[in-house]
Amino acid sequence: MQHGPAVRRRKLGAELRALRTGAGLTSGEAARLVGWHQSKVSRIETGTSGVKPSDVRLLLDAYGVEDRQLRELLLVLSGARDGGRDHWWQAYRGVLPPTYRDFISLESQASAMRTLETSVVPGLLQTPEYARAVTRAAVGAAVDEERLDTLVEVRLARQDVLRADPPLTLSAVLDEAVLRREVGGPEVMSRQLERLVEAARLPQVRLQVLPFSAGAHIGITGPFVIFSFPSTSDLDVVVLDHLTSSLYLERKEDLQAYTEAFDSLRIHALSPEDSLDYIAAMKDGA
Repeated sequence: MQHGPAVRRRKLGAELRALRTGAGLTSGEAARLVGWHQSKVSRIETGTSGVKPSDVRLLLDAYGVEDRQLRELLLVLSGARDGGRDHWWQAYRGVLPPTYRDFISLESQASAMRTLETSVVPGLLQTPEYARAVTRAAVGAAVDEERLDTLVEVRLARQDVLRADPPLTLSAVLDEAVLRREVGGPEVMSRQLERLVEAARLPQVRLQVLPFSAGAHIGITGPFVIFSFPSTSDLDVVVLDHLTSSLYLERKEDLQAYTEAFDSLRIHALSPEDSLDYIAAMKDGA
């Protein structure tokens, strides 16, 4: 099972190798330019060892990379705090498991997110009351109120990516079960449906409902998220959530399979306009 840090190391290494090749340099020549041994360049490019942000800057300068967005993204992959958006989630290290922090890191730096949800509303679109009910169910009824408050606070803070400049582009396919499952009670669910209607009208959000009438579909295997990043598609990653861990898929074959699956789901789902009407009608009838 691959976790976020390992995925990012390999993706960073692969991108640096591509940039070196594009600059017409061998690994030995690159090493000499920055005053290293060739083996260090090789370890970085294969993802077998981590790399400091200062070292990434040296390599990017040596390769003549001036694209600011690409530089920032690669610096974030190396763990830089001054590249891209602020790593606000690090303040919650004592509360959040590494896999969740890793997911937030990817989410905060992605330019686009495609997701299939089969059980609950996507975290980026949850109301505080809905988020609280979902979080309590996920962590157990015995959780103390202070920890619950913190987890809900984190979930709501994640939503800032939709208000960033530029904002994250979110494309979500929601199984009808997401809308029918009464999380938190009727009032909470009514407000959540209202929030979905509001979100569906945002230019950076595309919501589609996959109705029960669509029958069996490829999404019955479970929910998934596809993150895409600015400047290069080579950094795209699929995330599958499990009860105690997350699985990160980065192979081109996996990315292609999940991209095709998502495209298929969009075809079988209601159009964004019909989905908006569908959700609004459910809210009015709630």
